[in-house]
Amino acid sequence: MSRSARRRGLLAAVTVTALACTPLASAAGSDAAARPSSPKPTIVLEHGAFADASGWNTVTARLQKAGYTVIAPANPLRGLSEDSARLASVLGGITGPVVLVGHSYGGAVITQAAAGNPDVKALVYIAALMPDAGENLGALAARSTESQLASALRPLPYQDADGSQGAELFIDPARFRAVFAADLPAARTDVMAAGQRPVDAGAFSDTATAAAWRTIPSWALIAKQDRTLGADLERFEARRANASTVEINSSHAALISHPTAVTDLIVTAARTAGRN
Repeated sequence: MSRSARRRGLLAAVTVTALACTPLASAAGSDAAARPSSPKPTIVLEHGAFADASGWNTVTARLQKAGYTVIAPANPLRGLSEDSARLASVLGGITGPVVLVGHSYGGAVITQAAAGNPDVKALVYIAALMPDAGENLGALAARSTESQLASALRPLPYQDADGSQGAELFIDPARFRAVFAADLPAARTDVMAAGQRPVDAGAFSDTATAAAWRTIPSWALIAKQDRTLGADLERFEARRANASTVEINSSHAALISHPTAVTDLIVTAARTAGRN
């Protein structure tokens, strides 16, 4: 056989071998593409009373930098039934897994709103109320011997367009820093006190109808210098819910004064939920 013929034969053999291997390589690539990694959950941040969603700003920015989609809806603060129904509607519009985070009274809202929603993979409580089903929020809050909130509250009567009357509660601005955010500068808390969002007084007489922490894995951050709810109450709730717990030296406003610790706990919950 001539040298040129041998070269043509070798080239043909190499070509056939390459063509034979190509489908296998393509199939392997297709299999890898068919096994996508679990999507990162959407993180929903619910604020509490005497505050608004801007309190989550620093935490939101850090979570977004870590690649998470974040939603921080406005909490109407009209009462547990209305507020949890509103949040449940927000959750219904999200596709895929969710990590639900609540601060303060927002913890009670997420506890009820998440019940029965299979997309909520984790609950994270930041210095928050964690009521059980059938539990009155006022009675739960009254368990604390460390809270100074009750004596600092002031009523603001209102009348609706239909003539019905009620009252909202806000924290006396002169006591706002000591009760709510003692580890923040006074210049900051003066602004927070002026812009605080009052909660309807009826919220404290509401009774929870569901406790999502009984079926959804939960995490809790205990603020050891909390004078709004009290660290003693937060520890009781976390133990009862069998929540994974961290404690930090913080006022009630941990999401503002300690955003790194709060963000780290949320990310831990999100990563753990993603493995389940």
